[in-house]
Amino acid sequence: MDGKKLSKYTKRSYVPMEEDHDLLDHVDDLVGMRSYKLDRDDGLDGQGIYPQAPRADSNSFATSCKMFWLRRRTWALPALLSFLLVLLTWPVTSSTRAFDILHRAPEEVQVPAVTLVSDPPRQSTGFTDAVQWDNYTLFINDQRVFLYSGEFHTFRLPVPDLWLDIFQKLKAAGLNGVSIYIHWAITNPAPGKLDFEDWRALQPIYDAAKLAGLFIVLRPGPYINAETTAGGLALWATSLVAGTLRTNATDFHDAWVPYIDAISNATVPNQVSKGGPVIAIQVDNEYSQSPITRAEYFAELEQAYVDNGVAVPLTYNDPGQGRNFINGTGAVDIYGLDSYPQGFDCSNPRKWNPVTTNYHQYHEEVNPSQPWYIPEFQGGSFDPWGGPGYDACEVLTGPDFQDVFYKHLWASNAKLISYYMLYGGTNWGGIAFPGVYTSYDYGSAIRESRALSPKFDELKRQGIFLRSSPSFRKTDWIGDSSTGIPGVTVNGSAAFVTLLKNPDTNTGFFITRQSNSTSTANIQFSITVPTSSGTIKLPQTFDSIALNGRQSKVILTDYTLGSSHVLYSTASVFFAGTIGGRDILFLFGDSDQSHEFAFSPSGSSSFRSSQSNVKFSSKGGSTIVSILPGSKGLVEVFESDKQLVLFSDPVTAASFWAPVLPGESGDLKNFWQFGSNSTVLVGGPYLVRNATLSRSGQLALRGDLNASVPLTVIASGDVKSVSWNGVTVPVDFTTASGHRSKAIRTGRLSLSRGVTDIRLPTLSDWKFKDSLPEIQDGFDDSSWVVANHTTTNITTKPHFGDGRILYGCDYGFCENTVLWRGHFNGSSSTTSANLSINGGTAFAASVWINDVFVNSTSGGRSSAETNTLFTFPEGSVREGKDNVITVIQDNMGNDEDSNEKSQRGITGFKLNNGNFTTWKVQGKIGGYLNYPDKVRGILNEGGLFGEREGWHLPGFDTSSWSSRSLSDGLPSGNAGIGFFVTTFNLDIPAERDVFISFQFDTVNQPYRALLFVNGWQFGKRVANVGPQTKFPVPQGILDYSGKNTVAVALWALDNTPVSPTLKLVVDGVVEGGVGPIATNNPSWSPRT
Repeated sequence: MDGKKLSKYTKRSYVPMEEDHDLLDHVDDLVGMRSYKLDRDDGLDGQGIYPQAPRADSNSFATSCKMFWLRRRTWALPALLSFLLVLLTWPVTSSTRAFDILHRAPEEVQVPAVTLVSDPPRQSTGFTDAVQWDNYTLFINDQRVFLYSGEFHTFRLPVPDLWLDIFQKLKAAGLNGVSIYIHWAITNPAPGKLDFEDWRALQPIYDAAKLAGLFIVLRPGPYINAETTAGGLALWATSLVAGTLRTNATDFHDAWVPYIDAISNATVPNQVSKGGPVIAIQVDNEYSQSPITRAEYFAELEQAYVDNGVAVPLTYNDPGQGRNFINGTGAVDIYGLDSYPQGFDCSNPRKWNPVTTNYHQYHEEVNPSQPWYIPEFQGGSFDPWGGPGYDACEVLTGPDFQDVFYKHLWASNAKLISYYMLYGGTNWGGIAFPGVYTSYDYGSAIRESRALSPKFDELKRQGIFLRSSPSFRKTDWIGDSSTGIPGVTVNGSAAFVTLLKNPDTNTGFFITRQSNSTSTANIQFSITVPTSSGTIKLPQTFDSIALNGRQSKVILTDYTLGSSHVLYSTASVFFAGTIGGRDILFLFGDSDQSHEFAFSPSGSSSFRSSQSNVKFSSKGGSTIVSILPGSKGLVEVFESDKQLVLFSDPVTAASFWAPVLPGESGDLKNFWQFGSNSTVLVGGPYLVRNATLSRSGQLALRGDLNASVPLTVIASGDVKSVSWNGVTVPVDFTTASGHRSKAIRTGRLSLSRGVTDIRLPTLSDWKFKDSLPEIQDGFDDSSWVVANHTTTNITTKPHFGDGRILYGCDYGFCENTVLWRGHFNGSSSTTSANLSINGGTAFAASVWINDVFVNSTSGGRSSAETNTLFTFPEGSVREGKDNVITVIQDNMGNDEDSNEKSQRGITGFKLNNGNFTTWKVQGKIGGYLNYPDKVRGILNEGGLFGEREGWHLPGFDTSSWSSRSLSDGLPSGNAGIGFFVTTFNLDIPAERDVFISFQFDTVNQPYRALLFVNGWQFGKRVANVGPQTKFPVPQGILDYSGKNTVAVALWALDNTPVSPTLKLVVDGVVEGGVGPIATNNPSWSPRT
């Protein structure tokens, strides 16, 4: 078998955390020990504990216990729990060893008697207790955590100062985690060359996440998919590795080891066990465990991480319900899967697929001892070339989709969830795989421009609820409308209900939706539920609960916050918690529906709303509050010195924020649950980024405004004053209803004059130069690479030809535009050439014979390759002389999955009649070994003459070029390639976050264009395919306080005049921002 020899156990070796090996310590180990997955010699693959070689001082009976566990583990756990229960109830004396063991200090063991039955044994990696887990959730630093996360790829936003902006927005939505892919191809551009500098560095990611207060699940591949070229695999490896990629092939192993070593070395000091934000590392992505070569590849990756000191759990993302890497060779610590129930057809955004109904069943079947983990749940959709655009994708996965599908996922008892994507970013340069275009907006909650979409509001309504509800972190799945729910009756077959229940607090979470999850009808239902006050039919004061179309609700019973108790609520919880000794309950619901909740008021000096649509009644010792239709804005339902109850419509609820007040010290001082459980509620601003409370009582808020708004602050009595972005804001205690509150402060935030009055310059004074000298007589290609290989490691071999391989990556040119020149001796019988050209979906190629244009070919929206007969125009062949066929080919990236070794180039060639004497090839200058632009990196440039000369870079002297408007197109009006360059100045005031795009014409024309902004390739316009015409470019690429250079490489595809236009547009403006944004745009220097 090819590959490294593996150890007997193809998983981490068990290393005891304690030196004491007496019997009861082994019992302790059995309770708290991680489940391991083995490739066992005895054929009993599955879960067990790695045996350690017996030590001279170890207890032989303890060793026997271990072996007993290995062989009888299917029934040993229940027996063990029973044994421990006996120990707990055994008469205790001062000499009882069991008492001493079971009452160690918390950092050593946690087996509280009152929760033993409902708290299953925790598992860990065996290398750290900082991250543990049971069948419910993760534990981080001994605290149970619902991991609520979203995906963000820093390589799609190559401005490190803006990463904090995204992290702060995720945190503001109530999330506590972020999932991050690292791109092997970008950080390991050539064999033996690792580049984690500039925007490729890992430490700035970790620092920004820690500052924001987000845990990281790191996903470094080597394969990541992500709609990126070759799925993130190093492009050189797709050519140089002879073995099968993503297996235990020796040469593939040797290719990835330096990369994984570098990832580990940067990450180990940033694990949560060392005070950092990293809580898990994912092994590769979306694969299968068969054949064994794949499984052993996973085992090698896992061993590499362990050998490098990784102590946090290793996880996996299965492509659907594939049952891979749960047990056996290569199995991970925590298994998860991805799910995209809406698919990716944004052309029909109102068409829904039904919800997936077997999530919980699948989890119970395949890994019930682990928490239910969804590393990727649909947060949007990619859009293909020729697609409808990302606004349609936002609709496909809009707030109604989030409402129904996300809560349905909760109903399966998932407690580790990450939404893919929450910020998509940009496929600048050659990042994309052929299935997507430059924008990777994904229809996400945070759009490509970094603006917040309506989806962000729904994400926040859900995220703040989850953060506010510790009882939701541990729930048992009780039943649903299909299986039946004990003690529950649903009156109305159109409603579907799932009950999750906390076994310790008895809090019930009734997650409701329509039985037909695609229905847009309005339905009503009632439900009879068990509570601590007996069985109650809900609602009690009106007839039914409403679901308006594609809507989901979480109905609560026996919900606690602070010292307060909510018997039930049909209204949704936005926030619940204690602020300054007062329990705050913030509910919301649609203003055209009725809502009801019952709670136990407490405290003195109480206030009750007198609004006509708020009704109070009493029953069974509880106060019932009915919210009738017509309620809009923020309603103060009840206030005392102990409680504050609020109600609003969903839009008003989404205007509130709950920033964490950081702790005074500690590595995790910015993390909710860990550094702080203190917060305030702030209503009105576009975004609240953070809040601090000084010892003198000043509440300092920082964030963004897009309009002047009323300010509402709910904070403790310690707050004496409020400031916004450093400016004091007058506030008083008079609410919108005129009530003098002791908890609610009101004021006004005013947008500074002229904030939105951003005037952008017109792009004019263009300079032009031809960028296709390769077709001119006398062009010297002696420095080009001779394409004379006759073998290739790329999977698909040439279809026809003379045995020479014309694949760009085999010669070091793996991305972007590649040029080919085929020389032959002309004769009267040489009339055409048959060329098969492969560039990936939506590619194009243009062909010249000498200086005469022949034709262009394109794969269009669906084809990666064309096979075309190029007939030479009369008189274009020079008899008895050297003739050259020049082929300009656009490489759209390598495929993902099984065809990462993509055959980009000329896959077949035949001269009719005659033979090619020499083939030459040229891509970006230096190829992947010696490309000059180390800052922008391996994927930024291609092989166009202007790119090779650096015409797109700031500072290149175009004074000798001709003046020509971009809209005039190429001077000849025929096929060709030319560069247009101009400069413009920006002077945007500080504390303005301005979202700027470059807008091309929207006309279908036969041209392609590359957009370079300060040297960065930030757009590929394919005008005859689409859909993208607008290209957002962030600050940091743009210099908001200086001179900017824009270059357009225009490629006219046929002998038809084209008239592209380009202008700067403002997509949005907010006052505030994340802070200073540095630029890193190296200028031109001579190239060789």
